Amino acid sequence: MAFGRGKVILLGEHGVVYGHPALAAGLGVGVHATARVSESDDDVIVARPWGVTARVGSDEPLALGLQAILEGMPSGVAGSAGSAAEGRPRVHVEVDVELPGGAGLGCSAAIGVAVTGALDALFAIERTAEERGDYSLRWERVFHGNPSGVDNAMAAVGGVALFRRGQPLQSVRVKKPLPLVIAHSGESSSTKEIVAMVARQRDEETQRVDEAFGAIAALVNDAKLAVEAGDLKGLGQLLDLNQMLLAGLMLSTEKIEELCRVAREEGALGAKLTGAGAGGCMIALAKDEADAERLREALAKRSPLTLVAMAGA
Repeated sequence: MAFGRGKVILLGEHGVVYGHPALAAGLGVGVHATARVSESDDDVIVARPWGVTARVGSDEPLALGLQAILEGMPSGVAGSAGSAAEGRPRVHVEVDVELPGGAGLGCSAAIGVAVTGALDALFAIERTAEERGDYSLRWERVFHGNPSGVDNAMAAVGGVALFRRGQPLQSVRVKKPLPLVIAHSGESSSTKEIVAMVARQRDEETQRVDEAFGAIAALVNDAKLAVEAGDLKGLGQLLDLNQMLLAGLMLSTEKIEELCRVAREEGALGAKLTGAGAGGCMIALAKDEADAERLREALAKRSPLTLVAMAGA
């Protein structure tokens, strides 16, 4: 069995696609995957919670993702049974998903990392967690076109880290665990479509969008210092500023703004969307774990899914 964890972007969405830093945190919930040699003549992936069975060769997204992972595996792994043309046995992969899709929590990346890990175990392939995250970008490209790489990196490594595209994760020392409340807006969004929408904005108004990305990058660097110092109040203020800049890029929605407002009225230190935006989830920073549970209860009245996560614990 292998595990891929969910994640939240604390600060830095979208700018990270263009080489700016993002600050991310891994979650304790995610995706478990198992892999075995298939008894059929097909490579198959089963997503049990969704009741989906997909066979490689079909246009089912899960099948395309599995195909992308398998195409990079060394030939001849795990013996000579199965397909002589591919030099490996056919595989049967099953995934148990604990995350909502299209919510900004890195669900697809968690699946990709878990599937890669399960196949590595089946084929006796050794990789570090960082290498597994890098390799599973094959899966992410199927679902998101031009992903930044932060989701699959955090799905594999966890903790709190500074991410910059094309560079190794920089782990961040967490002086005090971050009590986060996650609330789903009830609106799904496509990361691929939203990234493309921001790219169109940038093409049309390059200076405005690049200035926003530069401002967000400055917030990310300040947030890293706040996390290392245990300054939750300062971090909360940075979250609010990041949300304002993301809203200026048309990435927020009325529902996300409502959830952020309620969280702040209930005493949250800061609140913002997390992930691609235009739907999905928001995060709120609480004073401590007990306060986070109180905030979760308040947000649960307006959200179909809420949870508390102690990032960096």
